[in-house]
Amino acid sequence: MSLALALSAAVLLAVASQGGAQPLQPRVEVEEDVYTYEAADNGAGPMWCHGSTCLARIGERVFASGLETIPDQKPLNNCRWMLFTREADGWRQLLKDETGRTREPCPVAGFPDGRLFLSANPTLTEPGTYGGPARPEVLQFSAAAPDQPFETLLPTWDGAPEFTEHSYRSFAADGPAGELIIFQNIGYTHAEWSFRDREGNWSAQGKLMWPWGAEYDKPQPIRVCYPNVALKDRAVYFCGVSDIVEPYDAWRAYKKELTGRDWDFDFRRLFLAWCPDITKGEFAEWVEVASRDKTCGWIFPCDLWVAPDGAVHILWTERALDERLREKFFPEEKQRHQLNYAIVRDGKVETRVTLQESGEGLPGPTPGNGRFHITPDNRLLVIYFVSGSNPDGAAFAEDRLLEILPDGSYTPPVTVPLSNPFTSFFTATPRAGSAPSNTLDLLGECRNTQRTVRYARVVLP
Repeated sequence: MSLALALSAAVLLAVASQGGAQPLQPRVEVEEDVYTYEAADNGAGPMWCHGSTCLARIGERVFASGLETIPDQKPLNNCRWMLFTREADGWRQLLKDETGRTREPCPVAGFPDGRLFLSANPTLTEPGTYGGPARPEVLQFSAAAPDQPFETLLPTWDGAPEFTEHSYRSFAADGPAGELIIFQNIGYTHAEWSFRDREGNWSAQGKLMWPWGAEYDKPQPIRVCYPNVALKDRAVYFCGVSDIVEPYDAWRAYKKELTGRDWDFDFRRLFLAWCPDITKGEFAEWVEVASRDKTCGWIFPCDLWVAPDGAVHILWTERALDERLREKFFPEEKQRHQLNYAIVRDGKVETRVTLQESGEGLPGPTPGNGRFHITPDNRLLVIYFVSGSNPDGAAFAEDRLLEILPDGSYTPPVTVPLSNPFTSFFTATPRAGSAPSNTLDLLGECRNTQRTVRYARVVLP
Protein backbone atom coordinates (compact mmCIF):
# COMPACT_ATOMS: atom_id res chain seq x y z
CA MET A 1 0.00 0.00 0.00
CA SER A 2 1.30 3.50 -0.85
CA LEU A 3 1.95 6.06 1.88
CA ALA A 4 -0.93 8.23 0.61
CA LEU A 5 -3.37 5.31 0.69
CA ALA A 6 -2.13 4.30 4.13
CA LEU A 7 -2.68 7.81 5.45
CA SER A 8 -6.15 7.98 3.87
CA ALA A 9 -7.07 4.65 5.42
CA ALA A 10 -5.79 5.83 8.80
CA VAL A 11 -7.84 9.02 8.55
CA LEU A 12 -11.02 7.12 7.61
CA LEU A 13 -10.48 4.68 10.47
CA ALA A 14 -9.93 7.52 12.95
CA VAL A 15 -12.98 9.39 11.70
CA ALA A 16 -15.10 6.27 11.96
CA SER A 17 -14.06 6.02 15.62
CA GLN A 18 -15.16 9.62 16.27
CA GLY A 19 -18.86 8.98 16.64
CA GLY A 20 -19.54 8.24 12.98
CA ALA A 21 -18.56 11.66 11.66
CA GLN A 22 -18.52 11.91 7.89
CA PRO A 23 -14.99 11.91 6.44
CA LEU A 24 -13.83 15.22 5.03
CA GLN A 25 -13.07 15.10 1.31
CA PRO A 26 -12.53 18.68 0.14
CA ARG A 27 -12.49 19.17 -3.61
CA VAL A 28 -10.97 22.33 -5.10
CA GLU A 29 -13.06 23.67 -7.98
CA VAL A 30 -11.50 27.10 -8.56
CA GLU A 31 -8.16 28.80 -7.87
CA GLU A 32 -7.50 32.18 -9.45
CA ASP A 33 -6.13 35.70 -9.02
CA VAL A 34 -8.55 38.50 -8.11
CA TYR A 35 -6.23 41.53 -8.15
CA THR A 36 -2.69 42.71 -7.52
CA TYR A 37 -1.67 45.71 -5.45
CA GLU A 38 1.24 47.98 -4.60
CA ALA A 39 2.48 48.43 -1.04
CA ALA A 40 0.93 51.54 0.51
CA ASP A 41 3.52 51.87 3.29
CA ASN A 42 0.84 53.12 5.66
CA GLY A 43 0.79 50.30 8.21
CA ALA A 44 -2.22 48.53 6.69
CA GLY A 45 -2.79 46.21 3.72
CA PRO A 46 -5.49 44.09 2.05
CA MET A 47 -5.66 41.60 4.93
CA TRP A 48 -5.44 44.17 7.73
CA CYS A 49 -9.14 43.94 8.76
CA HIS A 50 -8.49 40.39 9.97
CA GLY A 51 -11.50 40.07 12.25
CA SER A 52 -14.06 41.03 9.62
CA THR A 53 -14.13 39.77 6.02
CA CYS A 54 -13.69 41.14 2.51
CA LEU A 55 -15.63 38.22 0.99
CA ALA A 56 -19.39 37.61 0.87
CA ARG A 57 -21.63 35.07 -0.81
CA ILE A 58 -25.24 35.99 -1.59
CA GLY A 59 -26.94 32.99 -3.17
CA GLU A 60 -24.86 31.93 -6.16
CA ARG A 61 -22.93 35.21 -6.38
CA VAL A 62 -19.65 35.94 -4.63
CA PHE A 63 -18.38 39.45 -3.96
CA ALA A 64 -15.02 40.73 -2.74
CA SER A 65 -13.73 44.12 -1.71
CA GLY A 66 -10.18 45.10 -2.56
CA LEU A 67 -7.67 47.77 -1.60
CA GLU A 68 -5.90 49.84 -4.24
CA THR A 69 -2.93 52.10 -3.56
CA ILE A 70 -3.56 55.50 -5.19
CA PRO A 71 -0.59 56.65 -7.28
CA ASP A 72 1.11 59.87 -6.17
CA GLN A 73 -0.80 60.05 -2.88
CA LYS A 74 1.13 60.12 0.38
CA PRO A 75 0.39 57.90 3.40
CA LEU A 76 -1.52 57.46 5.52
CA ASN A 77 -4.68 57.90 3.46
CA ASN A 78 -3.35 56.76 0.12
CA CYS A 79 -5.75 53.91 -0.68
CA ARG A 80 -9.29 53.40 -1.99
CA TRP A 81 -11.75 50.56 -1.97
CA MET A 82 -12.61 48.39 -4.98
CA LEU A 83 -15.56 46.02 -5.44
CA PHE A 84 -15.38 42.78 -7.43
CA THR A 85 -17.72 39.95 -8.33
CA ARG A 86 -17.05 36.57 -9.85
CA GLU A 87 -18.59 35.92 -13.24
CA ALA A 88 -18.66 32.64 -15.15
CA ASP A 89 -15.25 33.40 -16.67
CA GLY A 90 -13.56 34.85 -13.59
CA TRP A 91 -13.42 38.00 -11.51
CA ARG A 92 -14.61 41.41 -12.72
CA GLN A 93 -14.11 44.77 -11.06
CA LEU A 94 -17.47 46.47 -10.62
CA LEU A 95 -16.60 49.77 -8.97
CA LYS A 96 -13.93 51.66 -7.10
CA ASP A 97 -13.98 54.79 -4.98
CA GLU A 98 -13.42 57.73 -7.32
CA THR A 99 -13.61 60.52 -4.74
CA GLY A 100 -12.45 59.30 -1.34
CA ARG A 101 -9.19 58.20 0.23
CA THR A 102 -8.69 55.84 3.13
CA ARG A 103 -6.03 53.83 4.95
CA GLU A 104 -7.54 50.43 5.70
CA PRO A 105 -9.35 47.73 3.71
CA CYS A 106 -13.15 47.91 3.65
CA PRO A 107 -14.96 44.81 4.94
CA VAL A 108 -18.25 43.63 3.45
CA ALA A 109 -21.46 41.95 4.60
CA GLY A 110 -24.53 40.60 2.81
CA PHE A 111 -28.17 39.74 3.39
CA PRO A 112 -30.09 36.85 1.78
CA ASP A 113 -32.51 39.35 0.21
CA GLY A 114 -29.73 40.59 -2.11
CA ARG A 115 -28.40 43.60 -0.23
CA LEU A 116 -24.62 43.94 -0.11
CA PHE A 117 -22.88 46.33 2.29
CA LEU A 118 -19.36 47.77 2.43
CA SER A 119 -17.88 49.52 5.46
CA ALA A 120 -15.85 52.56 4.40
CA ASN A 121 -13.90 55.10 6.45
CA PRO A 122 -12.94 57.99 4.14
CA THR A 123 -10.58 60.63 5.48
CA LEU A 124 -11.75 64.21 5.89
CA THR A 125 -8.22 65.57 5.44
CA GLU A 126 -6.67 67.25 2.42
CA PRO A 127 -4.29 65.26 0.18
CA GLY A 128 -0.77 65.24 1.58
CA THR A 129 -1.93 65.40 5.20
CA TYR A 130 -0.41 62.56 7.22
CA GLY A 131 -3.46 61.76 9.34
CA GLY A 132 -6.59 63.21 10.86
CA PRO A 133 -10.36 62.94 11.11
CA ALA A 134 -12.44 60.40 9.18
CA ARG A 135 -16.14 59.68 8.66
CA PRO A 136 -17.44 56.10 8.91
CA GLU A 137 -19.88 55.14 6.17
CA VAL A 138 -21.76 52.02 5.11
CA LEU A 139 -22.38 51.69 1.38
CA GLN A 140 -25.38 49.64 0.24
CA PHE A 141 -25.39 47.83 -3.13
CA SER A 142 -27.79 45.49 -4.88
CA ALA A 143 -26.37 42.03 -5.54
CA ALA A 144 -28.56 41.89 -8.66
CA ALA A 145 -27.06 45.13 -10.03
CA PRO A 146 -23.91 45.81 -8.01
CA ASP A 147 -22.36 48.17 -10.56
CA GLN A 148 -25.31 50.57 -10.32
CA PRO A 149 -25.25 53.63 -8.03
CA PHE A 150 -25.08 52.71 -4.37
CA GLU A 151 -26.65 54.28 -1.30
CA THR A 152 -24.49 55.85 1.42
CA LEU A 153 -25.67 55.14 4.95
CA LEU A 154 -24.27 57.20 7.83
CA PRO A 155 -24.29 55.42 11.19
CA THR A 156 -25.63 57.33 14.16
CA TRP A 157 -23.20 57.58 17.09
CA ASP A 158 -23.37 58.39 20.78
CA GLY A 159 -22.29 62.03 20.65
CA ALA A 160 -19.61 63.19 18.22
CA PRO A 161 -16.71 60.68 18.40
CA GLU A 162 -13.36 61.81 16.99
CA PHE A 163 -12.78 59.07 14.42
CA THR A 164 -9.48 58.86 12.50
CA GLU A 165 -8.00 56.74 9.73
CA HIS A 166 -6.84 54.24 12.39
CA SER A 167 -10.34 52.81 12.76
CA TYR A 168 -9.60 49.23 13.91
CA ARG A 169 -13.25 48.79 12.95
CA SER A 170 -15.35 45.66 12.94
CA PHE A 171 -18.34 45.05 10.68
CA ALA A 172 -20.79 42.22 11.38
CA ALA A 173 -24.23 41.16 10.18
CA ASP A 174 -27.09 38.93 11.19
CA GLY A 175 -28.10 37.85 7.70
CA PRO A 176 -31.41 36.11 8.49
CA ALA A 177 -32.54 39.06 10.64
CA GLY A 178 -31.30 41.73 8.20
CA GLU A 179 -29.36 43.65 10.86
CA LEU A 180 -25.86 45.18 11.08
CA ILE A 181 -23.43 46.41 13.70
CA ILE A 182 -20.22 48.39 13.36
CA PHE A 183 -17.53 49.01 16.00
CA GLN A 184 -14.81 51.63 15.62
CA ASN A 185 -12.01 52.36 18.10
CA ILE A 186 -11.39 55.67 19.79
CA GLY A 187 -7.78 55.87 20.95
CA TYR A 188 -6.86 53.62 23.85
CA THR A 189 -10.06 54.02 25.89
CA HIS A 190 -13.00 52.38 24.13
CA ALA A 191 -14.83 51.44 20.93
CA GLU A 192 -17.89 53.26 19.66
CA TRP A 193 -20.65 51.06 18.23
CA SER A 194 -23.81 51.59 16.21
CA PHE A 195 -26.56 49.06 15.47
CA ARG A 196 -28.81 49.12 12.38
CA ASP A 197 -32.08 47.25 12.84
CA ARG A 198 -34.22 45.39 10.31
CA GLU A 199 -36.32 48.51 9.69
CA GLY A 200 -33.22 50.32 8.47
CA ASN A 201 -32.78 52.55 11.51
CA TRP A 202 -29.55 53.09 13.44
CA SER A 203 -31.60 52.53 16.56
CA ALA A 204 -28.95 51.88 19.22
CA GLN A 205 -25.51 53.31 19.90
CA GLY A 206 -23.01 53.21 22.72
CA LYS A 207 -19.49 52.70 23.98
CA LEU A 208 -17.64 49.47 24.73
CA MET A 209 -15.09 50.36 27.41
CA TRP A 210 -11.88 48.35 27.44
CA PRO A 211 -10.97 45.96 30.27
CA TRP A 212 -8.80 47.41 33.02
CA GLY A 213 -5.17 46.30 33.44
CA ALA A 214 -4.81 46.74 37.19
CA GLU A 215 -1.81 44.37 37.34
CA TYR A 216 0.43 46.44 35.05
CA ASP A 217 3.29 48.59 36.37
CA LYS A 218 1.08 51.55 35.48
CA PRO A 219 -2.59 50.45 35.59
CA GLN A 220 -4.38 51.35 32.37
CA PRO A 221 -7.16 50.35 29.95
CA ILE A 222 -6.30 47.36 27.76
CA ARG A 223 -7.15 48.34 24.21
CA VAL A 224 -8.66 45.34 22.37
CA CYS A 225 -8.02 45.12 18.63
CA TYR A 226 -8.53 42.84 15.61
CA PRO A 227 -11.72 41.40 17.11
CA ASN A 228 -14.02 38.76 15.71
CA VAL A 229 -17.55 40.11 16.14
CA ALA A 230 -20.82 38.22 15.82
CA LEU A 231 -24.39 39.56 15.83
CA LYS A 232 -27.09 36.96 16.36
CA ASP A 233 -30.68 37.59 17.41
CA ARG A 234 -29.53 41.00 18.71
CA ALA A 235 -26.91 39.46 20.98
CA VAL A 236 -23.38 40.69 20.24
CA TYR A 237 -20.09 38.88 20.85
CA PHE A 238 -16.73 40.68 20.63
CA CYS A 239 -13.45 38.73 20.96
CA GLY A 240 -10.10 40.45 20.39
CA VAL A 241 -6.50 40.72 21.55
CA SER A 242 -4.73 43.22 23.79
CA ASP A 243 -2.89 45.87 21.79
CA ILE A 244 -1.09 48.35 24.02
CA VAL A 245 2.46 49.64 24.38
CA GLU A 246 4.55 47.17 26.40
CA PRO A 247 3.10 47.58 29.94
CA TYR A 248 6.01 46.15 31.95
CA ASP A 249 8.89 48.56 32.53
CA ALA A 250 11.69 45.99 32.63
CA TRP A 251 10.60 44.32 29.38
CA ARG A 252 10.04 47.67 27.70
CA ALA A 253 13.50 48.91 28.64
CA TYR A 254 15.15 45.71 27.42
CA LYS A 255 13.23 45.79 24.14
CA LYS A 256 14.44 49.35 23.60
CA GLU A 257 18.01 48.10 23.99
CA LEU A 258 17.32 45.58 21.23
CA THR A 259 15.31 47.72 18.81
CA GLY A 260 16.15 51.32 19.66
CA ARG A 261 12.41 52.13 19.80
CA ASP A 262 10.53 53.59 22.76
CA TRP A 263 7.51 51.45 21.93
CA ASP A 264 6.67 47.81 21.31
CA PHE A 265 3.09 46.59 21.30
CA ASP A 266 1.84 43.53 23.16
CA PHE A 267 -0.52 41.01 21.56
CA ARG A 268 -0.84 38.39 24.26
CA ARG A 269 -4.20 38.50 26.08
CA LEU A 270 -7.43 37.31 24.46
CA PHE A 271 -10.65 38.89 25.74
CA LEU A 272 -14.36 38.28 25.13
CA ALA A 273 -17.22 40.70 25.78
CA TRP A 274 -20.89 40.10 25.01
CA CYS A 275 -24.21 41.83 25.20
CA PRO A 276 -27.40 39.72 25.37
CA ASP A 277 -29.51 42.48 23.77
CA ILE A 278 -27.69 45.23 21.88
CA THR A 279 -30.81 47.42 21.86
CA LYS A 280 -30.25 47.79 25.62
CA GLY A 281 -26.49 48.23 25.19
CA GLU A 282 -25.41 46.53 28.41
CA PHE A 283 -22.25 44.45 28.02
CA ALA A 284 -21.29 41.83 30.59
CA GLU A 285 -17.90 41.82 32.28
CA TRP A 286 -14.93 40.95 30.09
CA VAL A 287 -13.75 37.34 30.12
CA GLU A 288 -10.06 36.60 29.58
CA VAL A 289 -10.09 33.53 27.35
CA ALA A 290 -6.32 33.03 27.10
CA SER A 291 -3.09 34.76 28.09
CA ARG A 292 0.63 34.59 27.43
CA ASP A 293 1.32 37.64 29.59
CA LYS A 294 3.74 35.91 31.98
CA THR A 295 6.28 35.01 29.30
CA CYS A 296 5.84 37.91 26.86
CA GLY A 297 4.20 35.60 24.33
CA TRP A 298 1.85 36.33 21.46
CA ILE A 299 -1.83 35.66 20.69
CA PHE A 300 -3.93 36.48 17.66
CA PRO A 301 -7.69 35.90 17.22
CA CYS A 302 -8.77 33.82 14.22
CA ASP A 303 -12.54 33.33 14.35
CA LEU A 304 -15.71 33.07 16.42
CA TRP A 305 -18.98 31.19 15.99
CA VAL A 306 -22.11 31.21 18.12
CA ALA A 307 -23.77 27.80 18.02
CA PRO A 308 -27.55 27.28 18.08
CA ASP A 309 -27.31 26.35 21.78
CA GLY A 310 -25.64 29.67 22.60
CA ALA A 311 -22.14 28.31 23.10
CA VAL A 312 -19.41 30.67 21.85
CA HIS A 313 -16.71 28.86 19.89
CA ILE A 314 -13.37 30.72 19.62
CA LEU A 315 -10.28 29.99 17.50
CA TRP A 316 -6.88 31.66 17.90
CA THR A 317 -3.13 31.20 17.38
CA GLU A 318 -0.64 31.38 20.22
CA ARG A 319 3.13 31.60 20.75
CA ALA A 320 4.49 30.83 24.20
CA LEU A 321 7.21 33.46 24.51
CA ASP A 322 9.32 36.20 23.00
CA GLU A 323 12.63 34.42 22.45
CA ARG A 324 14.54 37.70 22.56
CA LEU A 325 13.71 37.99 26.25
CA ARG A 326 14.01 34.35 27.28
CA GLU A 327 17.63 34.22 28.42
CA LYS A 328 17.26 37.26 30.65
CA PHE A 329 13.74 36.84 32.06
CA PHE A 330 12.48 33.24 31.75
CA PRO A 331 15.38 30.93 30.70
CA GLU A 332 13.57 27.67 31.56
CA GLU A 333 10.55 28.24 29.32
CA LYS A 334 10.03 26.25 26.11
CA GLN A 335 8.75 27.73 22.89
CA ARG A 336 5.38 26.54 21.66
CA HIS A 337 3.36 27.44 18.55
CA GLN A 338 -0.32 26.51 18.79
CA LEU A 339 -3.67 26.71 17.07
CA ASN A 340 -6.13 26.73 19.96
CA TYR A 341 -9.88 26.38 20.35
CA ALA A 342 -12.23 27.11 23.23
CA ILE A 343 -15.91 27.05 24.11
CA VAL A 344 -17.27 29.80 26.36
CA ARG A 345 -20.68 29.33 27.92
CA ASP A 346 -22.41 31.67 30.36
CA GLY A 347 -19.26 33.73 30.76
CA LYS A 348 -16.98 30.78 31.58
CA VAL A 349 -14.41 28.92 29.51
CA GLU A 350 -15.63 25.33 29.71
CA THR A 351 -13.44 23.72 27.03
CA ARG A 352 -9.96 24.54 25.76
CA VAL A 353 -8.22 22.36 23.14
CA THR A 354 -4.97 22.62 21.17
CA LEU A 355 -5.69 21.56 17.58
CA GLN A 356 -2.14 21.85 16.23
CA GLU A 357 1.14 22.38 18.07
CA SER A 358 4.87 22.54 17.42
CA GLY A 359 7.89 23.79 19.29
CA GLU A 360 11.03 22.76 21.11
CA GLY A 361 10.88 19.02 21.65
CA LEU A 362 7.67 18.79 19.60
CA PRO A 363 8.36 17.87 15.99
CA GLY A 364 5.72 18.66 13.43
CA PRO A 365 4.42 21.51 11.30
CA THR A 366 3.85 24.97 12.72
CA PRO A 367 0.24 26.22 12.60
CA GLY A 368 -0.68 29.59 11.14
CA ASN A 369 -3.88 31.45 10.37
CA GLY A 370 -7.18 29.56 10.73
CA ARG A 371 -10.93 30.08 10.26
CA PHE A 372 -14.16 28.31 11.09
CA HIS A 373 -16.49 27.06 8.38
CA ILE A 374 -20.11 26.20 9.16
CA THR A 375 -22.19 23.79 7.08
CA PRO A 376 -26.00 23.98 6.70
CA ASP A 377 -26.40 21.20 9.28
CA ASN A 378 -24.19 23.13 11.75
CA ARG A 379 -21.08 21.01 11.44
CA LEU A 380 -18.12 23.04 12.69
CA LEU A 381 -15.00 22.82 10.51
CA VAL A 382 -11.61 24.50 10.86
CA ILE A 383 -9.38 25.37 7.91
CA TYR A 384 -5.85 26.45 8.78
CA PHE A 385 -2.36 26.91 7.36
CA VAL A 386 0.68 24.87 8.40
CA SER A 387 4.32 24.93 7.35
CA GLY A 388 7.35 22.85 8.20
CA SER A 389 9.83 20.31 6.90
CA ASN A 390 9.45 16.73 5.72
CA PRO A 391 11.65 14.00 7.21
CA ASP A 392 14.04 14.48 4.29
CA GLY A 393 14.41 18.15 5.17
CA ALA A 394 12.35 19.52 2.29
CA ALA A 395 10.11 22.45 3.20
CA PHE A 396 6.36 22.12 2.77
CA ALA A 397 3.26 24.24 3.33
CA GLU A 398 -0.42 23.40 3.05
CA ASP A 399 -3.91 24.25 4.21
CA ARG A 400 -5.63 21.63 6.34
CA LEU A 401 -9.22 20.92 7.28
CA LEU A 402 -10.64 19.21 10.35
CA GLU A 403 -14.02 18.92 12.04
CA ILE A 404 -14.73 19.72 15.68
CA LEU A 405 -17.26 17.25 17.03
CA PRO A 406 -20.05 17.97 19.53
CA ASP A 407 -18.10 16.43 22.41
CA GLY A 408 -15.13 18.78 21.81
CA SER A 409 -12.94 16.17 20.12
CA TYR A 410 -11.86 16.63 16.53
CA THR A 411 -11.17 14.55 13.46
CA PRO A 412 -7.69 14.03 12.02
CA PRO A 413 -6.86 16.86 9.62
CA VAL A 414 -6.90 16.32 5.87
CA THR A 415 -5.04 18.37 3.28
CA VAL A 416 -7.02 20.81 1.15
CA PRO A 417 -5.50 20.06 -2.28
CA LEU A 418 -4.76 23.63 -3.34
CA SER A 419 -1.98 24.17 -5.84
CA ASN A 420 -0.94 27.27 -3.88
CA PRO A 421 -1.90 27.26 -0.18
CA PHE A 422 -3.30 30.34 1.53
CA THR A 423 -1.20 31.78 4.34
CA SER A 424 -3.76 34.43 5.33
CA PHE A 425 -7.37 34.43 4.18
CA PHE A 426 -10.96 35.54 4.64
CA THR A 427 -14.03 33.32 4.28
CA ALA A 428 -17.65 33.99 3.40
CA THR A 429 -18.64 33.82 7.04
CA PRO A 430 -22.05 33.86 8.74
CA ARG A 431 -20.61 36.64 10.93
CA ALA A 432 -20.95 38.83 7.84
CA GLY A 433 -24.32 37.49 6.74
CA SER A 434 -23.23 34.72 4.35
CA ALA A 435 -25.29 31.57 4.81
CA PRO A 436 -23.75 28.33 6.12
CA SER A 437 -22.73 26.29 3.10
CA ASN A 438 -21.12 23.14 1.79
CA THR A 439 -18.99 25.44 -0.36
CA LEU A 440 -15.93 26.96 1.27
CA ASP A 441 -14.98 30.33 -0.29
CA LEU A 442 -11.48 31.67 0.41
CA LEU A 443 -9.96 35.07 -0.38
CA GLY A 444 -6.45 36.01 0.63
CA GLU A 445 -2.74 35.82 0.03
CA CYS A 446 -0.83 32.69 -0.87
CA ARG A 447 2.62 31.43 -0.08
CA ASN A 448 4.13 31.74 -3.55
CA THR A 449 2.47 34.89 -4.84
CA GLN A 450 3.60 38.41 -4.07
CA ARG A 451 1.14 41.29 -3.65
CA THR A 452 -1.62 39.24 -5.23
CA VAL A 453 -5.01 38.53 -3.67
CA ARG A 454 -6.41 35.17 -4.78
CA TYR A 455 -9.68 33.28 -4.53
CA ALA A 456 -10.47 29.58 -4.17
CA ARG A 457 -13.73 27.65 -4.12
CA VAL A 458 -13.65 24.37 -2.26
CA VAL A 459 -16.59 21.96 -2.28
CA LEU A 460 -17.24 19.78 0.76
CA PRO A 461 -19.26 16.79 -0.53
